[in-house]
Amino acid sequence: MSKKRVLVSLIPILVLIGILAVDISIFGADSILGPSQVTLLFAALVCAVLGILLYKVPWRAFEDAIKANVGDVASAILILLLIGAISGTWTMSGIVPAFIYYGLKIISPKVFLLTACVLCAIVSVMTGSSWTTIATVGVALLGIGKAEGFSEAMTAGAIISGAYFGDKISPLSDTTVLASSLNGVGLFEHIRYMLYTTVPSFVITLVVFTILGLSHGGADSDQMRVYSEVLQARFNLTPWLMIVPLLTVYMIWKRLAAPMVLALSVLAAVIAALIFQGDIVTGIGAAASSGAHAKILFTGVVESIYNTVSIETGNAEVNALVTSRGMLGMLNTVFLILCAMCFGGCMKASGMLADIAGVVKRFTRSRASLVGSTVATGTLLNGIVSDQYLSIILTSNIFRENYEKEGYEMRLLSRSVEDSATVTSPLCPWSSCGMTQATILSVPTLAYAPFCLFNIISPLMSILVGIIGWKIAAPGKKGA
Repeated sequence: MSKKRVLVSLIPILVLIGILAVDISIFGADSILGPSQVTLLFAALVCAVLGILLYKVPWRAFEDAIKANVGDVASAILILLLIGAISGTWTMSGIVPAFIYYGLKIISPKVFLLTACVLCAIVSVMTGSSWTTIATVGVALLGIGKAEGFSEAMTAGAIISGAYFGDKISPLSDTTVLASSLNGVGLFEHIRYMLYTTVPSFVITLVVFTILGLSHGGADSDQMRVYSEVLQARFNLTPWLMIVPLLTVYMIWKRLAAPMVLALSVLAAVIAALIFQGDIVTGIGAAASSGAHAKILFTGVVESIYNTVSIETGNAEVNALVTSRGMLGMLNTVFLILCAMCFGGCMKASGMLADIAGVVKRFTRSRASLVGSTVATGTLLNGIVSDQYLSIILTSNIFRENYEKEGYEMRLLSRSVEDSATVTSPLCPWSSCGMTQATILSVPTLAYAPFCLFNIISPLMSILVGIIGWKIAAPGKKGA
């Protein structure tokens, strides 16, 4: 491989990085709502032009590569739309509010940081969204932590640690779906394999937060009582609602296909909503339709599945907590994935991705160096392309061939990508995640970053497990 080819292969990457930097400086966190997608398509065009002019690659090869890439993520797109449906129906039915309500009951000043981290983890697992968790429960917990005498940076670290734990392992998380689908790993197989690095990282995080929290004291905050009262007054909260998540867990345990699990969970949540939250379903339906009661109920259910729905509770902060995005809320992510697949397809068809991977391969002569290089690349790309989705996609594309040739299971790649690209995204001040969390919590990224223990420990744990080889099958063999 010539040095000139490697330099040419870097041109589309540099174009992507340069324009993304401009996008983020102008649009901020909103850059993922369209500008990043336009940039990806432009970088794909640059790649295609270079491939055609310099390497005589026919346009048909680019088309075929793009079609193959888009086909690979077709199931991911279906799952993302079902995740949007889950977001709406689980909120409307009172399942998410019930989790929050019961979680708030266990808040204690002496274990505030521990509880904040666990509560955010629970909510994030249930919703699949770290951003939503931080913007709702996280904001409330930040105020409580301040009243209890904790530094805002420390509280923010506990909130973000818990939120990204949930985002990483939740079957409702778009990053989890993306990482597993890109690497051809079943969603629940991917999640189960991540537990070997994620659980130890989270346990260490909780131990440290427990030690930090025990040195503080204070009175219980009235804010949590207000949240509990508002949720209880607006929703019919009952332990019976837990049947739906328990049923979901059972289906996951039985290893049903992810789309089937999610679709049946949506159906179960709709039934629960009609039984326990009939007035809420009626209210949603009446806002969009009129006529017979059955028609209004049907409209309310459909609106909750596909549309952004906000349930009025009389409290602005709780309103934000129980706002769901529905299927429409997932379209920007689908848009980003499709554009990223076009860019990845062009990089692959032109041979440029292989050129870059060839350089990286020189540093991956063992299992430990392969995992370490993957984790380092995923982490660094968060600082370079400033977006966790792009980091996941690019890291997967760069290393996939290396893992295949060395004979390692693809779930090792998907786990290494998530252990790095997903969790380190809020640690970079100029990334979309870093800017968003700093804005939401009003705490500078560099201030809260040292307390994001889970986000720091997780990539280190991935490297450690890669070194010792725990639960990593030998090349060419299947693991447990």
